[in-house]
Formats: sequence, C-alpha cells, structure tokens
Amino acid sequence: MPLISSKAMLEEATAGGYAIAAFNVHNLETLDAVMKAAWEEQAPVILQTTPGTCKHAGIKYLVAMATAAAETFPLPVALHLDHGDSADLAYRCIDGGYSSVMVDGSHLAFEENIALVKAVVDYARERGVQVEAELGRIGGVEDDLTVNDSEAAFTDPEKAREYAERTGIDSLAIAIGTAHGMYKGEPTIDFDRLGKIREQMAIPLVLHGCSGLPDGMVRRAIAMGICKINIATELKIAFAAELRAYLEAHPEETDPRKYLKRAHSSVKDLARVKIRLAGANGKADR
Repeated sequence: MPLISSKAMLEEATAGGYAIAAFNVHNLETLDAVMKAAWEEQAPVILQTTPGTCKHAGIKYLVAMATAAAETFPLPVALHLDHGDSADLAYRCIDGGYSSVMVDGSHLAFEENIALVKAVVDYARERGVQVEAELGRIGGVEDDLTVNDSEAAFTDPEKAREYAERTGIDSLAIAIGTAHGMYKGEPTIDFDRLGKIREQMAIPLVLHGCSGLPDGMVRRAIAMGICKINIATELKIAFAAELRAYLEAHPEETDPRKYLKRAHSSVKDLARVKIRLAGANGKADR
C-alpha cells in the first residue's frame, strides 16, 4: 500500500472511540520495529519524525524507508512531520513525500500562529496532505524542543474553535497538562478542559506527551475524544537500555546486526503495548 494521509485514519478512530498510536522513529531499526508491531497487531499506524530526525537521516531516506515499509506491510500507514519548526520544513516534507505534517506555531502570538499554519494548510491541501497544529503550549523536552514550565500554556476551548476555523487544520494538538519527555511525578490532566474543547471542535484531537502517562489517563482521554496519542521518549529509552545492556554484556561485539537486534525487539514489544492501549489493534481493515 502507498503512504496515506492520516485524515481518514483519525476520523475513523474518532468515530470508533479508539486512537491511532503515532510513534517517533529515527532510523531503520526503530521504523521497522514499529511497523512489525503494527503488523502483528493489525493496526493502522503513524510514523513520525521530528525536525532533528529529518536533519539526522534526511527526508529522502525517511520517505524511502516509510514507503518501503508500507509496501512490505499492507496496513494503513502515514508518515508525519512532528513539531515542524518552520513552513519551509513542512513544504520540503510535503514535496518529499510525507503524507501528513504538523507545523508548530504554539510559541507565537495567536495571530502569528494562525498566519503560519494557514500558509502551510493552503500549500498542503493542494497536494492532498493533512495538517496538524497546536494551540496552547506543551511543556517538557523533545529533541531540540524545550518548553519550560513558565512557558507552557493550556488550550483555551473558545480560542481553539476560532483557531481551527481560521486555519483550516485537519487535527489539533491540545495542551491539557501532558508534557514531552518522561514525567517526574504523577501528571495532573485537565479532563474538564478536554471535555470543553471536544464540545467546541468537529476535527480530530491529538494528545502529545503520552510517554509515561498512566494508562488510565490515556484511556480516559481517548474515551473523551482524543484520537491520536504520541509516543516518543519511551521508545528511545527502551532502545538505548537494551543496546547498552547488550554491549556491556558483549564488549567484544562489533556486528551491528547483532547488537541492534535486541534494541529492535524492545521497541517492537513496547509499540505493541501502546497500540493495544490506544485500542487500535485489529483496526487495520478500517
């Protein structure tokens, strides 16, 4: 199958009361591990790359790997730019073959955020690509993105409706208390705010910062209308832990096919858990 836009995928998830698990991948091993997990669970899946990963691996390589994966595993698969930090990067990903992009103007003033996102939406729509954006600001650290607690801001439900209408976005990432990276303590999620946002919005809602978020909170958010959950940091931790353990146990090993194998397996196993948590297992035929 070719890569598909995530728009229909997310709309189907919203109607079905489940979510799509979106995984940040960085190289062949993490991408392949996520795809094999999705295949074993027969789940639609979104592969995501940050600006840092685009710079590290290159857009052409990432698109080629994702396209090959979608052809190898006949599942609904989207390739998505996560937290695109400029219109230029979004345009390059769209032209390069990404089927979905996020442009993050959450650090800008409201009108500037709208102007940035609308420009990308206009460009993407002519090319059949879906656009996600963020209103409010999610704290924490992810790749080169750092948002201090003092800079974080929750999504205003009334502003969210205006924002969606004026930008024409296909999905909205909301800030309700989650954070990028792993949590240091029990997170406090504003579910009342989520409910108010859902009442105002017709488009799919996205929850970033789901690495380490307690399962009960994830399930509650999905039951209240979240249809995409983002998983990044947990995959990196699992990959690094298994790689480190293998090399410490086998310091003489130089064959990457051997020392990457266990790291690959750990990512696949974790991805299967998250797909089930999202309720997307068995939904590939939709």
